[in-house]
Amino acid sequence: MRFAAKSDRGIVRELNEDNYKLITGYEGVPDVFVVADGMGGHSSGELASAMAVEFAEKYILEHRELFSKEESILFTIKELMEEANTVIFNTAAESQLNFGMGTTFITAAILKDKMYVGHVGDSRVYLIRDGKIEKVTTDHSYIEELIKNGSLTREEAQNHPQRNVITRALGCEEKILIDTLTVEIKENDIFVLCTDGLTNMLKEDEILDVIIKNDDPEASCSELVQLANEKGGEDNITVIVIINN
Repeated sequence: MRFAAKSDRGIVRELNEDNYKLITGYEGVPDVFVVADGMGGHSSGELASAMAVEFAEKYILEHRELFSKEESILFTIKELMEEANTVIFNTAAESQLNFGMGTTFITAAILKDKMYVGHVGDSRVYLIRDGKIEKVTTDHSYIEELIKNGSLTREEAQNHPQRNVITRALGCEEKILIDTLTVEIKENDIFVLCTDGLTNMLKEDEILDVIIKNDDPEASCSELVQLANEKGGEDNITVIVIINN
């Protein structure tokens, strides 16, 4: 398995409020990939996303046994994210400066032939298999709700003025609903984890084209960020590419 990651401030934003962490190479622990896109005034978004990814690494290393077993890993990911939510929520409540801060969050762990995912917000996990791209997470966003109830098409959503409005984020409420899912992994599968700074600038077929032509995950990450910036770079951009071969 080969993987790489890249995060960029983009063209428009003053700060990079995205954070990611590759929790790999630890004995007895599966490879875990986390992505967070923070939000809040001043530098609060950066704080929220940094807290999320740092908490994840600490929690995983303290619960190695639960993360190494198929029967407990999905539940433990959910617990990790719920506890991270509490930590961020309590920190936000302590300071007017950080009040209302939050972050999207993806925790994706690879154990044996499966990827176990927990997520909140509109950061995404894609699976590329046999030359096709599939979004395996469902955005927690205002736009996704409109698409679900038939008020909006996917094409119309691309340029909707409220496409950045999310309905769930870590740290914004005392209790949080976490989505979890499991994806079977096959040889040559490619996973892309990313924030909306990438997906608001690039269409899925553009992401697919970049991934297919690059055998090197680092080259894919660099080209995707560059392309998102060329198309406007309106937000922070973070992408992790994982190749299973």
